[in-house]
Amino acid sequence: MTDFPFLSILTLFPLVGAAVVAFIPKTRAQLAKTVALVWSLLVLALSVVMWIVFEAGGDRFQFRESYQWIPTWDARFTFAADGIALVMLMLIAVLVPAVILASWHDVDESKRSVPTYFALLLALECTMIGVFAAADVFLFYVFFEVMLVPMYFIIGSYGGARRQYAAVKFFLYSLVGGLFMLAAVIGLWVVGGHTFDWQKLSDVSAAFDTNTARWLFLGFFIAFAVKAPFFPFHTWLPDAGVAAPAPAAALLVGVLDKVGTFGILRYCLPLFPEASRWFAPAALILGVIGIIYAALLAVGQHDLKRLVSYTSIAHFGFIGIGIFAFTTQAGTGSVLYMVNHGLATGLLFLVVGMFVARRGSALISDFGGAGKLVPVLAGVLFFAGLASLALPGTAPFVSEFLVLIGTFTVHKVYAVIATVGIILAAAYVLWMVQRTTQGTLNPALTEVPAMHKDITLREKIVVAPLVLLLLILGFYPKPVTDVINPAVEATMQDIGTTDPAPTAVANGRVAP
Repeated sequence: MTDFPFLSILTLFPLVGAAVVAFIPKTRAQLAKTVALVWSLLVLALSVVMWIVFEAGGDRFQFRESYQWIPTWDARFTFAADGIALVMLMLIAVLVPAVILASWHDVDESKRSVPTYFALLLALECTMIGVFAAADVFLFYVFFEVMLVPMYFIIGSYGGARRQYAAVKFFLYSLVGGLFMLAAVIGLWVVGGHTFDWQKLSDVSAAFDTNTARWLFLGFFIAFAVKAPFFPFHTWLPDAGVAAPAPAAALLVGVLDKVGTFGILRYCLPLFPEASRWFAPAALILGVIGIIYAALLAVGQHDLKRLVSYTSIAHFGFIGIGIFAFTTQAGTGSVLYMVNHGLATGLLFLVVGMFVARRGSALISDFGGAGKLVPVLAGVLFFAGLASLALPGTAPFVSEFLVLIGTFTVHKVYAVIATVGIILAAAYVLWMVQRTTQGTLNPALTEVPAMHKDITLREKIVVAPLVLLLLILGFYPKPVTDVINPAVEATMQDIGTTDPAPTAVANGRVAP
């Protein structure tokens, strides 16, 4: 079945679903939601089949498809997936149905079109799958830019207060980053032999002029740093995270941001190996600054959604140092972190959204003792918080451990500084949980009817798969790491780095 066109079907199928849902009359809101959910579950089913068929020890890129597009530029509809892309495609397939189900009652039918909202979610799924599946640089750029459109309308039309400001800021930041990428894409086409094919460019990348390669690397890196976002390109995310509907924000921080780190792994490192090594110290510094800076800001937040947004910036710092440590352990940890962060922070945003929907406010001061009224929902929030701070036994612990130990072998100072972020993570997560669900019950909560209704069956179905995956991958990550490892090892070979030789302690001395 490796010849089956999985990637093109996975890319187009949600787009067809979006068109179907968009044409459902506004008066049939329930039908629109049901069709969108079923459509996303079909994408999930096909993704599971693709995961089963994928050969972890086989070719680096599998499910390759290529169709003619713009012959003059040698731009083609080329799709292919390595282990890194595959795990991200599975993350999308898992999160989108959860987001659709979590959004069931988020849209006010009297003010906004329900079919349009769910059509936008499916359109967003199409572009997210396309950007991870593309094996043509120009095709990747097109999906990278088009991906902004559905999220812009989701934030700007269906978000909360200051939604228009947040949507414009999100769009402008991403658009400016995209302009840097466009310049780099054009330059890459010129120096790469007038082709956009990733494999052809990878084969000739060693012949690129050093200064040219560094400038091209910088163009791609800035675009990816904005998308991730890395410090200091991060300021759009807290505003977008607060303004977006909570389920959409789960996709924003759980998947869309990963395009940045994926782009670095797929394009910056293999196509510009010397430039990657040259820029690595600066990237490592930005990574550790982002970890500490964002964690400190998270500690001081009074808005639940803004707090979760800052935690994501800190987590991307860990992913960044893992990528630029250039060790297999750290690289595998970074990719696994991308998956686990999507699950943990996606779950956290979804549960926060459930609290906000009940209370009508995201301010922490408007809660207090909420666990006495909604104990099960409070327990899920506590678990999501513990997963976000990488408690042992949850999936993020494995990835964070791999990043830190892989970085420590080559950059001890950066690893030690990053460890401080773990302490700060415990502070902001436990502070959030304590102020929100523990302590004396806020009398105002008793006057809110929705706060007397604990987690519903629909909400249980939303959170249960994510909780289960976080626990399973926390104790047994092997099925995922077996897929990731070959792709990471191939990337390390592309940039010409090898893991440091292991050392042993003998008679009190460290010996090679």
